[in-house]
Amino acid sequence: MKLYGAPHTRSVQAVWMLEECGARYERVLVDIRGGAQHTPEYHAINPMEKVPALVDGEARIAETGAICAYLADRFPEAELAPRIHDPERGRYLQWLFFSGSCVEPSFMEKVLGIDVNPSQAGWGNYAKVLDVLEEGVGEGPWLLGDRFTAADVVIGSGLYFGMRLFDLIAPRPAFDAYVDRCIARPAFVRAQELAEDWT
Repeated sequence: MKLYGAPHTRSVQAVWMLEECGARYERVLVDIRGGAQHTPEYHAINPMEKVPALVDGEARIAETGAICAYLADRFPEAELAPRIHDPERGRYLQWLFFSGSCVEPSFMEKVLGIDVNPSQAGWGNYAKVLDVLEEGVGEGPWLLGDRFTAADVVIGSGLYFGMRLFDLIAPRPAFDAYVDRCIARPAFVRAQELAEDWT
C-alpha cells in the first residue's frame, strides 16, 4: 500500500487514518512545489493531480473522504466504520462526506468573503455549517457517541485546520473540546510527525 502525499497538505489526514488502522504502508513524496503532480504517471493515479492519493494493489483512491472510507472498510478489525446493515452507517457516511461537500466550500466562502444564497448553495452557508458541526460534536465524545470512526478523522482534521492552523473558525467550547480529544489520540500525534517528513 502506497500513500502519495506532501508535507503541509491534506495528506496528514490520510496518514492519521492509516495510523488509526494500524496499516502497513509506504509514504511516497509528490513534489507538488516542483510540479511532480502534473506528470503522466501521477495523473494516472489521481487525474485531479492533487495529494493525497492511495494505491492498494490495483485500487487507486483519491479524495481524502474516499481514502478514509476505503481504509475503514479495508481494515474492519480497526472498527472505524459501522457495518453495512448497522443503522449508524447512514449518519457515519453523512459525516464522512460533510467535509468535502460542506465544510471546505464554507471555508472558501469565508476566505473569499462572498455572500451565498443558502437555498442555492449545496452547503447552505458558513454559519449554518458551523452550527451543524457544533451540534454534531457537542454531545460527544465522538460524532457517533462513544464510537470513534473514520468520520472523526475527517471532521476532526477539518476543525483542527480551521481553528488551530488557519484561524477560520472562532472558538466554541464544543469545538475546542472535540479537537482536543482528536489531537490527543496517539495515531494523530504519530501522523503529525510522519506527515512532516516524506523523505
